[in-house]
Amino acid sequence: MPTKAEIVDFLAREFPQSNCIVEEVGDRSATVSHPIGPAQLRPGDTVSGPLLMAVADVALYVAILGTIGLVPLAVTTSLTINFLRKPSARNPIVGVCRLMKVGRILVVGEVALYSDRKEDMVAHAVGTYSIPPNRTGQ
Repeated sequence: MPTKAEIVDFLAREFPQSNCIVEEVGDRSATVSHPIGPAQLRPGDTVSGPLLMAVADVALYVAILGTIGLVPLAVTTSLTINFLRKPSARNPIVGVCRLMKVGRILVVGEVALYSDRKEDMVAHAVGTYSIPPNRTGQ
């Protein structure tokens, strides 16, 4: 399986627009973070929903890459998010992913989103990825 450094290099090459930071990659798990600045805020000094969804999606993808290899054509087929409380406008958003099912065709995972590792989740997401039949990473 790819190392954290290999996943970071892959993401930088394939998704240069992403500002997510890969913090940890484990067995069926990953932790990523995203810094917060004025571009990520909505009125009322709250972090935008699309940013929270992006962090959840990247955390899922990184966990998948760390579990099945560098599969560029794995794609999100479903992402459901529940916004639980207002994140801080000053802390990075941290997504902690755990894959619940790793199948041949589908991978399902959940992501707990935190405002810089505060105790209470700010959002919870569940997502499904479709894995292409010809895995280039294996």
